[in-house]
Amino acid sequence: MYCDPRFSRVREVFEGQFADGEELGAAFAVYLDGELVVDLWAGVADRRTGRAWEADTPAFAYSCTKALTAAVALGVIDDVTSPVTRFWPEFATPATTVEHLLAHQAGLPVVEDPVPVEEFADLPAIADRLARQRPLWEPGTAHGYHALTYGFLVGEVVRRITGTSIGDLVAAQIAGPHDLDLWVGASEEVITRAARLTTTPPEGRAPATGGTAPAARGTAPAAGGTAPAVTGAAPAAAMPADSPAALAALDPGSLMNRALGNPGMHLLKGGANHPVILRAGWPGAGVVTTAKGLAGFYRALIGGELLPHDRLREAVRRRVDGQDRVLLMDSAFGLGFARPSSTFLAPPKAAEAFGHGGLGGSLGLGDPSRGLACAYVMNRLAGSVTGSLRAHRLISAVYDAL
Repeated sequence: MYCDPRFSRVREVFEGQFADGEELGAAFAVYLDGELVVDLWAGVADRRTGRAWEADTPAFAYSCTKALTAAVALGVIDDVTSPVTRFWPEFATPATTVEHLLAHQAGLPVVEDPVPVEEFADLPAIADRLARQRPLWEPGTAHGYHALTYGFLVGEVVRRITGTSIGDLVAAQIAGPHDLDLWVGASEEVITRAARLTTTPPEGRAPATGGTAPAARGTAPAAGGTAPAVTGAAPAAAMPADSPAALAALDPGSLMNRALGNPGMHLLKGGANHPVILRAGWPGAGVVTTAKGLAGFYRALIGGELLPHDRLREAVRRRVDGQDRVLLMDSAFGLGFARPSSTFLAPPKAAEAFGHGGLGGSLGLGDPSRGLACAYVMNRLAGSVTGSLRAHRLISAVYDAL
């Protein structure tokens, strides 16, 4: 492990979360102006066997994937105002643009028909289901978090242009050239050493609801796949138990749960731990990564190595901001990247930050104004829809040290 003395408080926070029993296994990494200044890991990768978390232990990080998918898409799509039908003629709604897909405005947050398990790895087949659906709202008039469908939609546009999957392009354009331990679609070797996710609360504690809604019912697989995967940092106080979002989380028929539960990871033993999920490479929730690997992606992104600086500035510009029709909280997005809001909590000093979080607490963040790239992954998923404060504490300590 390594921690530059300037960031000693970050290490204290990281170790404190283990001492307080909040963590099982976790890792946190920070690049500043291209230099690795924090690389921490600790704990247990698999509570069943006691296998230790090592420097190269990757973890499934759910919707942190969306930022990778956005970066790939923006590298191959010349004009995001183009109608989706330009690339995907079978798409049934001519008014929908690529920008609508990237900014969660397409009105297709739900796959209406249940996706059978045997189709989980057939991404074009899932995309075809969406192409034939009628939007729930007129594209461009509102936004609502496309928790899983974002990836199938954007991924299919990219496949129509390149003939290649998001996972293969991430490997060829991002992970390989930059020597990053991250995969959108993991190999058997990576699956074998990946951390095993759990929703088991810290020993001797009840599930940490803390006055917030518990993880959404009706979609709950072993080890996750239930709660909004936008954030890992919203405070418990952000969502009282009687808030619309909390009540929606408890309603199996809510738009929130419908968006989060199909395709249903819970249909497989172990949920997101199942090899089918880890191999599938869903572009909305499929990345397996180390903290250093995910932070390295943001380092390359803000450094202009993946997209030109002006294209990145345009990509992170807020396209939507306000009430989210799916999450029923305020959210803010650029083109596939989350911006500070109730669902992507950032310290006050991080007003220029962007990134994406994942179910249970994982988080990736870049801040070009500070030359900062950070990532946090873990295997004990938070027990509430709002995630937990673990990533937020670490990010706040980083900004305090600058």
